[in-house]
Amino acid sequence: MLRANLLRANWPKRATVLASLIIAMAGNAAHAEPSHGLSIFGDLKYKPNFAHFDYVNPDAPKGGRLVTMGTSALDTFDSFNSFILKGDAAQGLGLVYDSLMIRATDEPDSLYGLVAETVDVASDRRTVTFKLRPEAKFADGTPVTAADCAFTFTSLKDKGHPAYQIVLRNVASATAVDARTIRYDFTGDELRDLPSVVAGLPVLPKAFYDKHPFDETWLDPPLGSGPYVVGSFNQGSSVNYKRRADYWARDLAVNRGRYNFDEIRYEYFRERTASVQALRGGQLDLREEFTSKEWATGYDIPPVKQGRMLLRTLPDNNPSGTQGLWINTRKAKFTDPRVRHALDLAFDYEWANKNLFYGSYKRTTSYFENSPLKAEGKPSPAELALLEPFKDKLAAEVLADAYVPPVSDGSGSDRKLLSEAARLLTEAGFRLDHGKRVTAKGEPFEIEFMITDPSSERYLGGFVQNLQRLGIAVTTRKVDEAQYQRRVKSFDYDIIGARFSMAVTPGLELRGYFGSEAAANDGSNNLAGVKDPVVDALIQKVSGAKSREQLQTAARALDRVLRAGHYWVPNWYKAAHTIALWDKFSWPATQAAYDPGIIDTWWYDPAKAAKLKTE
Repeated sequence: MLRANLLRANWPKRATVLASLIIAMAGNAAHAEPSHGLSIFGDLKYKPNFAHFDYVNPDAPKGGRLVTMGTSALDTFDSFNSFILKGDAAQGLGLVYDSLMIRATDEPDSLYGLVAETVDVASDRRTVTFKLRPEAKFADGTPVTAADCAFTFTSLKDKGHPAYQIVLRNVASATAVDARTIRYDFTGDELRDLPSVVAGLPVLPKAFYDKHPFDETWLDPPLGSGPYVVGSFNQGSSVNYKRRADYWARDLAVNRGRYNFDEIRYEYFRERTASVQALRGGQLDLREEFTSKEWATGYDIPPVKQGRMLLRTLPDNNPSGTQGLWINTRKAKFTDPRVRHALDLAFDYEWANKNLFYGSYKRTTSYFENSPLKAEGKPSPAELALLEPFKDKLAAEVLADAYVPPVSDGSGSDRKLLSEAARLLTEAGFRLDHGKRVTAKGEPFEIEFMITDPSSERYLGGFVQNLQRLGIAVTTRKVDEAQYQRRVKSFDYDIIGARFSMAVTPGLELRGYFGSEAAANDGSNNLAGVKDPVVDALIQKVSGAKSREQLQTAARALDRVLRAGHYWVPNWYKAAHTIALWDKFSWPATQAAYDPGIIDTWWYDPAKAAKLKTE
């Protein structure tokens, strides 16, 4: 299952590309003069000349190595070009690149200058100008210039991954005013997010891409201005990142106490069990555990009992993500929402959570779960005001209580819910013929679940049985990672499992998840193929909100429409990260609200490591 990744320092190709890229900016945040940061719906927490972020240890020692596996869905890589749809890029590539500004992860959505010393947003919000720091340099010693910023924008907009193309659509141009000044001009009406969109772009060296085609895959170590460079690697097996002793921005306030490991190594594993054994055997230093059974029963081992291996649960205040089984509405058999609703009724979450997950989870019901953006109960007057213009296009349930998946009797095959599912299927034209569900033409109703990890069969098993009880012919197909990625990018599937984590302050990136344009773009995040003008209009309301109150109202209205569309079978969530690690690291006293900071703020502790070796 695709998952959000607290260990991935990358410019990823799916959910987290947008979490890294989008930090929304409100209309009341325009600056009359250049500023050190951008803020949303209010003042910046950190004032000019601040010393460091509050969630770091500014005196953290540098050194040591962290070996992990990240948590990407990929089990291999064939490229160091992470900005295009083609190929499978290595994890961790975000460590190589700097951006104009960087997010403070203890605020919902604020950015502070990195490559850019100052930012100036025009009063009409149609341009934003950044003044670059004169000391900014790429790893080869060449200066970072406005021409590099302009090249980056043009390349990403014209040739980049669809996720970039969607959010950059209304950025009209990037102009190098002089060597240290870059101006971006905007078009259209959705202007709120755009200054922060361009502020969060990686800065790529134009000269490097003169010899490395931007729209091709390659395995030459990339050049950036960030804190690390690619070191040794084995294609598809491992990749090392070496900390730059000459990193130009090491002592900037936004970087003090960060990037403390001399080396960060990502290992790749074909199967989950191999990574578990690698951790226990000491080949991995740290691993995030996603399997509730493994977390509940798999760490009753001597190193944990001895205190040599630690089990930590790190809180996560981000929206908990849209983990679920996504139904591909591009397929004719899934176009009727009654069919999709029936599938939801057949999934017995209560049985699965008790018998498979040790009661570890809560049921996901919203696309903005674990956040104030989640719709609950009946629409508020403000929500109704947004929804009323579309009343003739909305399902009746949108204007009633927000849809919540039913609570089963926990038996694994709740007869009442299965009976209701059968009724919906029949109404939608899928009748029973000698116990088999068929179309009006007598063709069998068939569903294929595509997976890469055999452990997925564990939780799919009960669901598959219930679908078979409804007369549906179901298969679960395990494919290798390369085939899986190809089929996902081209939307060649019936149902797949995936999780996207929404931004704390969502905006333009929602087009990529649920917008009609993205439904037709290969490689987009719109896995379900949502193509609804009402959804498009509400996304505009979200991205155009000028206050947090307006944002919450619009997001809740959007949530209602999406939930009533039954585009997925929602799964579960846990507002925390469960981490197993060998006791050789230390971390700041304060964790940022929106990032555990493992790669970012932890450090290697020589005293702990020495003790570990002697025990």
